[in-house]
Amino acid sequence: MKKLLVLLAALALTLAACGDDVAEPDPADPDAPDEADGEPIVIGNIADLSGPTGDVGTPYSEGVRGYVEWRNEQGGIAGRPIELLWEDYQYDVAIAERLYSDYAAQGAVAIQGWGTADTEALRGRVNADEIPFMSASYSEELTHAEETPYNFIVATSYSDQMRIALRWIHDQDPGAEVAVFHHDSPFGTSPVPDGETYVEEEGLDLGYQVHVMPSGATDFVGELRRVQDDGVSYIIVQNVESPAAVLARDIVDQGLDIQLVLLNWAGGELFVDLADDAAEGAVAVQPWAPVAHEVPGQDDAREFLEGQGEELTSLHYTQGWWKMDLMATAIESVIDAGDEVTGPAIADALDEIEDFDTQGVSLPITLTPRDDGRRTGMVCSPLWVVEDGQWTALDDELCP
Repeated sequence: MKKLLVLLAALALTLAACGDDVAEPDPADPDAPDEADGEPIVIGNIADLSGPTGDVGTPYSEGVRGYVEWRNEQGGIAGRPIELLWEDYQYDVAIAERLYSDYAAQGAVAIQGWGTADTEALRGRVNADEIPFMSASYSEELTHAEETPYNFIVATSYSDQMRIALRWIHDQDPGAEVAVFHHDSPFGTSPVPDGETYVEEEGLDLGYQVHVMPSGATDFVGELRRVQDDGVSYIIVQNVESPAAVLARDIVDQGLDIQLVLLNWAGGELFVDLADDAAEGAVAVQPWAPVAHEVPGQDDAREFLEGQGEELTSLHYTQGWWKMDLMATAIESVIDAGDEVTGPAIADALDEIEDFDTQGVSLPITLTPRDDGRRTGMVCSPLWVVEDGQWTALDDELCP
């Protein structure tokens, strides 16, 4: 019987940790905020912890979950706790579709999503179910507010990041030959045709070629030999941090004079750690402030992690943290207006957000559709460069 009780207790703890994050304040703490004891607000989280983008998906999901725990400790949203349903979908579209159905059946009023392929696959159901879906994908296909009214892209789209990278390269080195190295997925290919169109329409004096980075590759020497023969001097990387670091090391090992320009999921702290000295001089189009660029918007996350004996080590953590804060802000405005917390009400509140202040973690975020019908939280982005082993500001704001 004792063994059975121990097993049941362990199972209860496991279930509480995986899929139902509701933290409550310590009643013994006299300074604790009012207890979040109202009706829970159910939100789903589709996370990649073990798939091919798990290196960046893990800290991002941890940021979402950390924010939920912290917010519930502060009294939740107007006294109502956030009940976060989450699971690792392993970057598998079929699992994402199953999780979406599960979350919707459990009453989720909004969802924090992840990948491009799964977010694009789900957009029809999201629209039909009227559930706001705040993806970590910045695919331009999801930015057309009239076609995807329940998809909210809160940062600079991949295509705008590509345009910014090409504009910067052109300004540095007109006539340069540029290669795009990309993840072998809809995420990787998302900005590729828009980049080629931008070069043509803007009349940029740049060469433009495209190369797939095979998943699981241990080196990219073959791809580098091909671009070396073509005189490539700049490589734009649309991938995540681990393969980008392999590429950086290969460039140094082959003695090549090639400038790396990383788009946002490739340009974080893990890239620098893995590439080591080969990271020096790499440039990133990165909408989110690196950890070394200390700003007030990181303070709550830092303090929360320190209380758990951990440190803030990834910009993707604060990225997930602030995206969850943005969703919570919209929900709070619904409650403050005396309205029922439903998907359409949350979507309307998100639509009204303009110049949302992340206290230096990013440029101000606007979710009101723009004059061109697109809804992207940011159009421009800062640029960063690795100097002495850490990301340093290169340009505060560059636009396409």
